[in-house]
Amino acid sequence: MKILLVEDEASVASFIVRSLSEEGYEVSLATEGHLGLTIAMNHPFSLILLDVMLPGMNGIELCRKLRESGNRTPVLMLTALGATENLVAGLDSGADDYLSKPFKLAELLARIRSLTRRASPRLPEEATVEERAGLGIADLFLDTAEKTATRGGKLIDLTATEYRLLEYLLQNQRRVLSRMDILERVWGIDFNMNTKVVDVYINYLRKKVDKDFDAKLIHTSVGMGYILKEM
Repeated sequence: MKILLVEDEASVASFIVRSLSEEGYEVSLATEGHLGLTIAMNHPFSLILLDVMLPGMNGIELCRKLRESGNRTPVLMLTALGATENLVAGLDSGADDYLSKPFKLAELLARIRSLTRRASPRLPEEATVEERAGLGIADLFLDTAEKTATRGGKLIDLTATEYRLLEYLLQNQRRVLSRMDILERVWGIDFNMNTKVVDVYINYLRKKVDKDFDAKLIHTSVGMGYILKEM
């Protein structure tokens, strides 16, 4: 499995490259933002580990340019900045996950496994009959074989993380889901990650699923979480 690490801090880069190589990953290193973007655009990777504070081009701008180009490689942001506004900025740029420094190697490895596992599409023949039929509510339909979503017959452009979140909501439609439940089931982690990430992605989904429709499907259950249902 090939991973691109974009990190300018020598000690951190050395630790990550050595640790991931020992785990069997093939790691390429870029120590500057523009170089990282060039490598990411011209070579296939299973995952990109991206520092936020980089010389030349910061990680948020790099990630945004990647997504604008159509590159959907999973991105895990690495940063010493843990404030909510920085978390939101990283996710807004198109990152799939966010890990604050300092972090433990076990946590980094778990995040990598989660992102790469969930980003790997299954072949159509691996899907069950029920999955081929897809998931739906009202005029919203998720084709779980093709990994596409439509509402009112109109295709919805979703990132990999947005797709997983919508799929989980549909699998549990008409049921209130707590932020922690969503975090653990969609992101696949058991660590104390800021649950604000769930609010951010729910907002993304609302803009794509509900914004242009009178009938809203994603609702907030005050003090408890979120629920997907028809009103």
